[in-house]
Amino acid sequence: MHQKKIIAIVGPTATGKSDFAVALARHINAHKKIFGVAEAEIISADSRQVYRGLTIGAGKITAKEMKGVPHHLLDVASPSRIYTVARYQKAAQKIITQLQKKNIVPILCGGTGLYIDAILYGYIFPAVKPNASLRKRLETLSTEKLFALLSKKDPTRAARIDRFNRRRLIRALEIIEATKKPIPPLLKQACYDALIIGIHPDADTLTARIHARLIKRMKQGMIGEVANLHTQGVSWKRLEDLGLEYRYVARFLQGALSKQDMLLHLESEINKFAKRQMTWFKRNKEIVWMERADAKKAETLVREFMKK
Repeated sequence: MHQKKIIAIVGPTATGKSDFAVALARHINAHKKIFGVAEAEIISADSRQVYRGLTIGAGKITAKEMKGVPHHLLDVASPSRIYTVARYQKAAQKIITQLQKKNIVPILCGGTGLYIDAILYGYIFPAVKPNASLRKRLETLSTEKLFALLSKKDPTRAARIDRFNRRRLIRALEIIEATKKPIPPLLKQACYDALIIGIHPDADTLTARIHARLIKRMKQGMIGEVANLHTQGVSWKRLEDLGLEYRYVARFLQGALSKQDMLLHLESEINKFAKRQMTWFKRNKEIVWMERADAKKAETLVREFMKK
């Protein structure tokens, strides 16, 4: 069976993926006949941009920055409730099917590796329902203890998980508790004919970009955004779970950190997060890497890919 084509733009945070995806989509839309498609549209693959109200801290693209290119799976969930990868997968697969029926090429764009892989490789996630009492019990444990517990129960899963992501640690332990056995490896089977372009600047460039972006986000009103989320009913605990900007700004707003300490801790954590993202993406040998968002190189890659 002939597989439908899909393009993915991946890489760590602060590498300019969103603007790059828009430029690529606009290029395809301007040369539809050459590419043999009706047009291109973008599907976000970011685990925080799905939430309404997480705009500045999540780096959500603005309507102006979209430059007329339709975007999907932004602002689709309440920030008070967890939006699972299985739910994302179902929603994204539905959109991709609808686009491909109209001969529109989907461009997946984001830094959440699990979201990207769930789509490209059709991961089958264990059908285990949430266990409220177990979650409540696990929530009382520190992140370090959760990771230690997972390491004891399922060393293989522990070796592959983001050890700082409380939500994923708790979910893994929940699955183990329900099935009484280690989590089976996610089956990897290519669902689409995919061109995966990765952007990965050198370490110094990325560190500088992360610093500049953090300063910009503060000026844009990131503290006010987090304060508003809390006023609208998002608990401090939930903001902590949302990670990075939301975690550290929430700690500052509660008086646990000074503004200077918040910025220092936050910048350090974003740099660590970028490294963890790269650890994930480096496993995938199908990714075509470039040091910067090189439009000309990408256009050539896409042109060759669409001809195949």
